[in-house]
Amino acid sequence: MKLSEIMKNGRTAFTFEIFPPKKDMPIETIYKTLDGLQGLHPDFISVTYGAGGSAADTKTADIAEIIRKKYGIESAVHLTCLYNSKEDIDRICEQLRERGIENILALRGDRNPNAEREVQTDFTHASDLIAYLRTKGDFHIMGACYPEGHMEAASLDADIENLKKKVDAGADHLLSQLFFDNDAYFRFLDKARAAGINAPIEAGIMPCTSKASIERMVTMCGASIPSKFARMMARYEAYPDAIREGGIAYAIDQIIDLVSRGVDGIHLYTMNNPYVAKRITDAVAPMINPGLIRQE
Repeated sequence: MKLSEIMKNGRTAFTFEIFPPKKDMPIETIYKTLDGLQGLHPDFISVTYGAGGSAADTKTADIAEIIRKKYGIESAVHLTCLYNSKEDIDRICEQLRERGIENILALRGDRNPNAEREVQTDFTHASDLIAYLRTKGDFHIMGACYPEGHMEAASLDADIENLKKKVDAGADHLLSQLFFDNDAYFRFLDKARAAGINAPIEAGIMPCTSKASIERMVTMCGASIPSKFARMMARYEAYPDAIREGGIAYAIDQIIDLVSRGVDGIHLYTMNNPYVAKRITDAVAPMINPGLIRQE
């Protein structure tokens, strides 16, 4: 099933993101994560793309195929263009078709000083990749968006102009970067709709369960920390279990508020942690879809 069908079924989509095992780990190590996520009934699970710039690495596609065939869950692959040429993208698209994978999150990707190959020049922006993928078959193509603006953008308004280019190039729906301030997300959403961006937009939620993870994510994506979240971290900094429980509770509150205000979907960054994903799913399932409630 293409994600276009999922996104038009009249309710809030609920989706997960996972990442492949490290290079020196066998692909089978992902089974423990997927075993834990299977019973949570996500609408789809997306699989991130390796940051090393290796066009020969098929783990992302392999895992997406496993999700579909072994676990019976729709899957999507992340695909970056910074280290891929048109020939690389052609080859990857053929691999996806062979595996029956129809859903792609098209990204520029970040520069990696340890990349295995040089930056390629066929695609400058994610919108270039989206436009090219639109010529490569009947894929459901997603793009990324940034509620507080991409860190490289001159302003949020400038970033939304770039986002409009992604949608005009053929993005069917959008997944947001993580954020902790729902009001910032809705300000972004208002600006996006005013700019003529009508594609469904899923809100990206990451449950930060340790001080280190919070600091790492803020450094990587520039998300602001609301005062009540900052107070929680400061008060319980010396108590890791309290930080974890606080992070889960905060994510649950975020999702309940977002769903009650009519968001198109929730995209949960699971960090390959089924325990945290289950805690959150159990809490928010009644708001998203009563059919997700499991009888004990």
